[in-house]
Amino acid sequence: MNGVININKPKGITSFDVVYKIKKISGEKKIGHTGTLDPLATGVLPICLGKSTKLIDYIMSGKKKYRVKFQLGIVTDTYDSEGTILEEHDTSYITKEEVLHVINSFKGDIMQEPPMYSALKQNGVRLYELARKGIEVEREKRPISIFNIENIEIDLPYITMDVSCSKGTYIRSLCYDIGKSLNVGAVMRELTRMASEPFDIKDSVDLESLDLETLLKHMISSEEALSMYESVILEEGYEKLLINGVKLLDPNFTKSFFELDEIYKVYNSKNEFLGIGKGTNQGFKLLKNLME
Repeated sequence: MNGVININKPKGITSFDVVYKIKKISGEKKIGHTGTLDPLATGVLPICLGKSTKLIDYIMSGKKKYRVKFQLGIVTDTYDSEGTILEEHDTSYITKEEVLHVINSFKGDIMQEPPMYSALKQNGVRLYELARKGIEVEREKRPISIFNIENIEIDLPYITMDVSCSKGTYIRSLCYDIGKSLNVGAVMRELTRMASEPFDIKDSVDLESLDLETLLKHMISSEEALSMYESVILEEGYEKLLINGVKLLDPNFTKSFFELDEIYKVYNSKNEFLGIGKGTNQGFKLLKNLME
């Protein structure tokens, strides 16, 4: 069984719990999710089955959209409402204008420090494992993009807003950083992933109602899940070379336009999907081969 299904993850379970349930329903051994949603969070969680698991890194690289509610004046160790409260601050003097100014300052390309309670590894150890032992380490800031923040509703100390962002963005950290900039702290209370390109919550399937028939009906192909990438179609005679790991330098291998260092869906001359490829200075190469 190969393909991807867009699950609407309910609150209170882990992303692995979703994978486990789909594994039981489908009988497929190779299953993985495309980006962790915390137990507190709900919404879009694309699940890959079979050969599609080879493409998880590429499927999860699309833009994300979240609806988040957070509260000013509280700081917890996890940056969300499920953590231990570390600080509490008065927010009565904060104005809506100040809040809007700070929120808008986070739009664009920024550097973000991930939370200690995250699955990122440092020296081979996951950060949350260190955090549970009471160990806090310095985390390297990572480049992320906040494409837009809109539909902002301010009912102090609560703020609700939609955030469009790049892969790797921690919304918990964004809330924390906004609170820090206002000198009162902040804690995330609710989070829904509305979209993970090309998947949208309006097309998602509720986990509670999922059975094998529903799974097969709503599962899409790997190609559809990679719709954010352009295609490169090989000319006849080049498929075997590419599949065998040869980097194609011959400019006649395709009539498709492609740019160096960009990711593409790759098709043979019969329009069969081969996998994911990339143009390099050493030639065009296949990064993920689905024909194996």
